[in-house]
Amino acid sequence: MPKTVNLPEKIYDDLAKVSEELTFMAKKPISQSMAINLLIEVYHAHLNNRCALDAFSQQLASLDIMPPEEFDKYWDGPSKPQETKHKTKAKKQRI
Repeated sequence: MPKTVNLPEKIYDDLAKVSEELTFMAKKPISQSMAINLLIEVYHAHLNNRCALDAFSQQLASLDIMPPEEFDKYWDGPSKPQETKHKTKAKKQRI
């Protein structure tokens, strides 16, 4: 039975793009759930290599990962970063 997963909008958009790219590559329709399944299969295949598993584990352990709540807030936040307005100083001209 299908389950519902809530994704931040940015992650959902990325998933939709991956699904489209896989559809183009396969020349067959690839749904978003199929895309997730393929990505999980690639993940498992990659980590079946002991060296890859060790390297990935070390990288993951060294990352400064934010808590899930912060992650969701970060990705659900405004899509465009707030721009700071800089005041430009007028240059003195010599006449």
